[in-house]
Amino acid sequence: MIRLKAPFMNIEQLNAGDKVMISGLLYVARDQAHKRMVEQFEKYHTFPVDIRDMGIYYAGPCPSKPGQVIGSIGPTTSGRMDKYAPVLLDNGLKIMIGKGNRDKNVIESMIKNKAVYIGVTGGIGALISKCITSQKIIAYDELGAEALREIYVEDFPGIVIIDAKGHNLYD
Repeated sequence: MIRLKAPFMNIEQLNAGDKVMISGLLYVARDQAHKRMVEQFEKYHTFPVDIRDMGIYYAGPCPSKPGQVIGSIGPTTSGRMDKYAPVLLDNGLKIMIGKGNRDKNVIESMIKNKAVYIGVTGGIGALISKCITSQKIIAYDELGAEALREIYVEDFPGIVIIDAKGHNLYD
């Protein structure tokens, strides 16, 4: 088990198949937040948050119940972010977390930018919510569950699916 802490530096030593536990700051965003971030970047050359050396978890949380930090927050299919991922990777994003395969352009951008893709098993959103110690909406509040969020995690489990060399566990 390899422990990772944000900000994520020196992740190029990770290999496809490595089990990881992540602690620290992660951003949470789905399709619509990614679209808005890229549109904002294309127009103003900035993002609503500093993504350099950071990670994004592809998810949209369910509403929290009383006493919970956040509701169930299982991974979203990562391929839905593939058209936006290279722009984020080219601007310093180091870790993407989700489920499912990535397209060739994303993998090439990961190699170029020394980034990794970490997989999380679908259906464990309730378990993952217990790893989150705090959360807040950072941008695009009107998107509800798809808003851009900042979360702090402790021992968030995952598996390196695609490493910074392009080795793909799914292959």
